[in-house]
Amino acid sequence: MNVPYINDTFNINELSTDQQKLLIEIRRRKAELLLEIQQLKDELSEVVSEMENMDSNDDSKNQTKAKQISIGRKKFNMDPKKGIEFLVEHGLLNHNEADVAAFLYKGEGLNKTAIGDYLGERNDFNERVLREFVSLHDFTDLILVQALRQFLWSFRLPGEAQKIDRMMECFAERYCQLNPNIFTNTDTCYVLSFAIIMLNTSLHNPSVKDKPSVEQFIQMNRGINNGGDLPRELLISLYDSIKTEPFKIPEDDGNDLMHTFFNPDKEGWLWKQGGRYKSWKRRWFILNDNCLYYFEYTTDKEPRGIIPLENIEVREVSDRHKPHCFELYAAPGTTDFIKACKTDSEGKVVEGKHTVYRMSAATAEEKDEWTKCLKQSISHNPFYDMLAARKKKAQKNSVHGRS
Repeated sequence: MNVPYINDTFNINELSTDQQKLLIEIRRRKAELLLEIQQLKDELSEVVSEMENMDSNDDSKNQTKAKQISIGRKKFNMDPKKGIEFLVEHGLLNHNEADVAAFLYKGEGLNKTAIGDYLGERNDFNERVLREFVSLHDFTDLILVQALRQFLWSFRLPGEAQKIDRMMECFAERYCQLNPNIFTNTDTCYVLSFAIIMLNTSLHNPSVKDKPSVEQFIQMNRGINNGGDLPRELLISLYDSIKTEPFKIPEDDGNDLMHTFFNPDKEGWLWKQGGRYKSWKRRWFILNDNCLYYFEYTTDKEPRGIIPLENIEVREVSDRHKPHCFELYAAPGTTDFIKACKTDSEGKVVEGKHTVYRMSAATAEEKDEWTKCLKQSISHNPFYDMLAARKKKAQKNSVHGRS
């Protein structure tokens, strides 16, 4: 079709009626297409913008999630129960024993002491978590020392006897389940495990002067296999393994003191009498976890001394130099010296030589409060009684199958 032009534009008047209608329709359709193209461009721009925002939000969400996980770990290291609650509340951990156990077993960024404290708590949920945690360890075809090395590397045993008892009982059950032909019952495995732990201490602790021989170790474990003896070759191999390579104690991530001194039973200034020269020095004391710690300043990160409150007694005393005095002393029939340690002038940790620790409070009320709190914290270490009972059970001369 020939279309006349005037100055490079249409002269619509020169078109026939049909041509004019066709042109108008083309222009209308063109306008619609341009509008649709613009709409598509706008929609595409919105989609691209949304995708960019989604990427940005994902990054932001990932950063927020990582930050919350980090906060949760720090909270756990200070207070394990609150740390788990925080992670559950923020959807970072499911509140079931399998997920919590896996979180503890992975242990990333977690304080090993805090893991031990949480696993040792006596309530139904924590006990189920403990069993799940132990079940994550594979002790198949490992000799007992190897299994103990693996187990004791994943957390630190807590100080309380009943917590230790539950944890080691779970360990013994798991070991016997995976290695059914070694011990006649789990009590035997339990007792031998502790014999190994004590052997490790005796062989590698510098303060223990008389190192046990392999014969003494064998004698120590007579009759613990339902009244019978364990194979001599087994006990020798366990002894040699510990003598050659001591247990490695897991290093914590620097939150030990923060964890230990978080929410103490009692803290405050007391005057402490020195051992050799009997001089009085003001020290900041913190009572927590059956231990009494003392510092030179409240801002110190490391204590000057640590007094474990095992087999210790406390009494009020009079002193002509200081008022409101009380003493810590070794319980009768235990030992002459109090088991304690302190840092010397060169910063080295040395064993204390005190037969008593004498302190002075500012007021009579403070003295009464300290003696009351100390008496509540003092422990006579019931674990050895529990171990003796378990050993007696393992020595019974009858086979009841696996317990």
